Amino acid sequence: MTKAKIGIVTVSDRASAGIYEDLSGKAIIDVLNEYLTSEWEPVYQVIPDEQDVIEATLIDMADNQGCCLIVTTGGTGPAKRDVTPEATEAVCDRMMPGFGELMRAESLKFVPTAILSRQTAGLRADSLIVNLPGKPKSIRECLDAVFPAIPYCIDLMDGPFLVCNEDVIKPFRPKAK
Repeated sequence: MTKAKIGIVTVSDRASAGIYEDLSGKAIIDVLNEYLTSEWEPVYQVIPDEQDVIEATLIDMADNQGCCLIVTTGGTGPAKRDVTPEATEAVCDRMMPGFGELMRAESLKFVPTAILSRQTAGLRADSLIVNLPGKPKSIRECLDAVFPAIPYCIDLMDGPFLVCNEDVIKPFRPKAK
């Protein structure tokens, strides 16, 4: 079985200040460690909220690092510096709008400001890129909602087979006839 490479990208202007503890990126790693029983390797970066830097990072992780899944956190709000969705759309071959729709619907159960979030997802070659919000609690809520579809999406792209701890998260894969 091939060890899956999963990119984790924290987008934050505070990261460049050097006095920043990345709770969001660590939250993604913790959740994925709970979900996945198959071997996986994080490809982890903390970068500033600059569109060209985000695009270059996503391209590198997809094209050079071989990440089947790239999960970003941060830069999805309405502030002028929030450009993660634009960077994602710029590097993707096809968009997967259902991911953003489901994440916003799930987040609306907890906060009315979820409608301000611009999370999205898309495909670049053999990689699925998913934008998550920046708060650790919201990361978990959104991943709980969309992750059941992620292993099958990666299957359809001929990526590594992700095995999940079904006591924690149940992936959906159609039954073979």
